[in-house]
Amino acid sequence: MTSNSSRQSAAFAFSETAGVEVDGLVKRYGTLLALDHVSFNVKSGELFALLGPNGAGKTTLLHILCTILSPDEGRALIAGADVVQQALRARRRLGVVFQEPSLHDRLTVYENLEFHGLVCGVPAELRRKRIDEMLQVVELSDWRERLVRTLSVGMKRRLEIARALIHDSRVLFLDEPTVGLDAQSRARIWRYLHELRQQRQLTLIVTTHYIEEVEQADRVAIIDQGKLLAIDTPSALKSAHGHEVLEVSPINVDVRAEILAQHSGQIVKTSDHHITLKVEDGRFIETFLSAYGSRVRAMTRIEPSLESVFLALTGRAIRDQEASARERTLAFGKQGGEHTR
Repeated sequence: MTSNSSRQSAAFAFSETAGVEVDGLVKRYGTLLALDHVSFNVKSGELFALLGPNGAGKTTLLHILCTILSPDEGRALIAGADVVQQALRARRRLGVVFQEPSLHDRLTVYENLEFHGLVCGVPAELRRKRIDEMLQVVELSDWRERLVRTLSVGMKRRLEIARALIHDSRVLFLDEPTVGLDAQSRARIWRYLHELRQQRQLTLIVTTHYIEEVEQADRVAIIDQGKLLAIDTPSALKSAHGHEVLEVSPINVDVRAEILAQHSGQIVKTSDHHITLKVEDGRFIETFLSAYGSRVRAMTRIEPSLESVFLALTGRAIRDQEASARERTLAFGKQGGEHTR
């Protein structure tokens, strides 16, 4: 008779070289279905992006993959290790940069990395070598003896990336890694990530609602209301679900009202000065020009984008807004009643 341990070893043997495998994950907070049977695979070395608004389920999904939360149904593997049955093994294979700051701000830059290396059991010689290497990569070598609380927000984020890679992580999870950063800091963070991906053959899984950051991913998964709506390369998603739009600026409120009334079924979004309309066929722009060409200040033709893909799949745009009832329930569920292993 085959033992349970033998059966388990056989079950995981095929996944040793995989990045991440997710099969039917379900997570509930009371009556709220935070994750609704989510399934996908991420290849080793892939840059994989999860795109969705706040409250979509992105952070809940990452917390399960990082072994912080337990799923109610389904399973997930990190480089072949089950996040529930083999949590310690999975943790050794992953690094995490959380959305909320998680550094020890009363320790120095070096002490933060040293402490993390000790906790992860990295041998002393290798630990010192890794710390020196990572500080050089994220350009913090000159700051190694400074207290973390004296660093800027962007520098702290760079330190968190360095910390996540002190041990032998194969998969790096980044939850909104550039949120709150200025454009220059965001560009620098992504430069580091691309360099590290090449040097370490890392699998990167990133959650974000910044559309421009998603364009560089190998594949994108669009998630909303706990459901995985689509997954493919950025170009394939735009081809399958995106649409061309026309942004117009009416010369006055009367023309604006007329356009809104005549094209109510094609309105993508509006602002005080612009109306964005979906281009449904090749003749639309010509017809619109004939009717309104002299009554608009400007017209801009915009090619299909990932934002238009998200709009087509969810019926709404990605934008910052007040927390919904779903988001408040998700936040409450994560803070209370959940146990880490």
